[in-house]
Amino acid sequence: MKMRNESSLASTLKTLLFFTALMITVPIGLYFTTKSYVFEGAFGMSNRDSYFYAAIVAVVAVHVVLALFVYVAWNEGSRQWREGKQD
Repeated sequence: MKMRNESSLASTLKTLLFFTALMITVPIGLYFTTKSYVFEGAFGMSNRDSYFYAAIVAVVAVHVVLALFVYVAWNEGSRQWREGKQD
């Protein structure tokens, strides 16, 4: 039982660290990429307008990553709960 708890904790920590890295890199990367290449480059928007729309993309990205985290955590927790009930 103790070994299962330790592996469960390690799995949870790995998941948390993975989504923490995603939460930092994805919105920032999308912000600068969409600002430079999409809104200013492809659409020809002004610098001021591209800031606004790139920020919207970054906020949506944060919400997508957060939703994915909740989904993965929910599935992992329910799997562990089902496995614990079978003992």
